[in-house]
Amino acid sequence: MTNASTDTDLKALAEVVATVERTQRAKDAEGFLALFHPDALWTTAHGKVLIGFEEIAAFTREVLPRASWDGDVSYEVAHVRFLRPDVAAVKVRQVYRSPEGDSEGVPLYVMTRAEDGRWLLHACQNTGVHAG
Repeated sequence: MTNASTDTDLKALAEVVATVERTQRAKDAEGFLALFHPDALWTTAHGKVLIGFEEIAAFTREVLPRASWDGDVSYEVAHVRFLRPDVAAVKVRQVYRSPEGDSEGVPLYVMTRAEDGRWLLHACQNTGVHAG
């Protein structure tokens, strides 16, 4: 993989993470779901394991529009490791800011590049950080 394609891929991966942030803030279930590979698996921050697009979609369409939170959330790419040219492990830093105080999450998104060139969420673990 050339540096040019790596830079392009890094930008595309960061855009997926930015879209996760935007769609979560907007409670946009369909925009969020457009980021997933058909064979994806997703583990929520509360440990619910969702296997396959249909399970992820059913959960997201039920939960995301009704979600309520008092504050703001940001997502940023903390680290990227290309496992193959078409597979990337992306460590994300989530920060939730609320009147009760900040909390963090450290999701891991394994993304794969589709035949059309888009990077898609394929195997993801959304993990909270517990102060301790």
